[in-house]
Amino acid sequence: SEIMVVSTSTLDGTWPSFAMAAYWDLLNQHAFGNYRQLLEAITLNPAMGAFLNTRGNKKANASGRVPDENYAREVMQLFTIGLYELNPDGTLRGGQPQETYGPADVSQLAQVFTGYDLDAASGAYKTDPAPFRRPMKLNPAQHAGDSVTVLGRSIAAGDGTARLRQALDILFEHPNVGPFIGRQLIQRLVTSAPSPAYVGRVAAAFNDNGAGVRGDLRAVTRAVLLDPEARQDPKLNGPAWGKLREPMIRFVQWARSFGATSSDGKWILWDLSDPSTALGQSPLRSPSVFNFFRPGYVPPGTALAERGQPAPEFQLTNENSVAGYLNYMQGAIAWGAWGSKTSKVWVERYTHEMALVQDAAALVERLNLLLAAGQLSPATVATIRDAIATLKPDSDWGRNQRVWSAIALVMACPEYLVQK
Repeated sequence: SEIMVVSTSTLDGTWPSFAMAAYWDLLNQHAFGNYRQLLEAITLNPAMGAFLNTRGNKKANASGRVPDENYAREVMQLFTIGLYELNPDGTLRGGQPQETYGPADVSQLAQVFTGYDLDAASGAYKTDPAPFRRPMKLNPAQHAGDSVTVLGRSIAAGDGTARLRQALDILFEHPNVGPFIGRQLIQRLVTSAPSPAYVGRVAAAFNDNGAGVRGDLRAVTRAVLLDPEARQDPKLNGPAWGKLREPMIRFVQWARSFGATSSDGKWILWDLSDPSTALGQSPLRSPSVFNFFRPGYVPPGTALAERGQPAPEFQLTNENSVAGYLNYMQGAIAWGAWGSKTSKVWVERYTHEMALVQDAAALVERLNLLLAAGQLSPATVATIRDAIATLKPDSDWGRNQRVWSAIALVMACPEYLVQK
């Protein structure tokens, strides 16, 4: 959902919840499948169709109407080949930016994405959400069926479905896809600045899973997570390794680690996008198709900038968001995260932590392992231990205060915030 982005923030129309649920189910269904199949499924998904204007996109007419180019541009720029020609290891081909596509490619490809709309009888979708869970359907009368040329390859005139599949084949077969998508998967799962060699190995798995299959996401995921640089490289403990945990990932980790439940079974959350009062990030509410942050973002005025090292998640980080995160999580840890006046996600009782509440050192040791994989420095552990030791566990309130404070302090530590 952070590469092939659809956002509820700008998704208008009928049955948006059903459309977004179908989009989410689609991503789960294809997560370990083939990227080519995922690419076609997302292209025909009604939520994506509404978000990037393929739904209802019509061929040119005598009145001057032309096909919408939004999806044609983004499917190349964001979902497949990126802006510049790449070597297999993700570095710039020739050492200088060379554009992968131009305006003519966009306008030609846009014609292929015309004629698609909901698979429903006229007006039926207003009372039936089912069409928002089905792939969009081609209306040949609105499809621009002339021959086009995309990335130097011809797509003949004719059947719209066959033309769409041929266009997606052209994109999928481009040599950029492996390193372009592979690098972003490494960034989301392991480290913000992978080495070219690491990217190259993941791209090789994308190009061939060992059985001659291109685009096998199960093989790609295995390559990302089991690469030597991800598991045993000496750089694992270095300051340049790892990734800043996204605010929403921190929240979900808290909920899963301590067995959070929904007070009414609905699992509702408020919009958490406000950085000053919440997390500055909310599920499926990216501000644009470009996600919450860009994969090449380098925080200005930092040591990372001096090295030219990307750290995408830092694009969400500023004075407001740091304070907002700490305040929000402090409340969520103690009282739960509200989604309505009567619904919240909460941890009713921190059972395992309460068993250690009398021993501040043991409590911090458990939280260090559970939340930070044992990566808190001895100095940080000592600071948290000494801080919570001042909270006397001689009453229910005192015991709760000690546990809540210990969790909040661990989740505020730099060694926790940067995942290694």
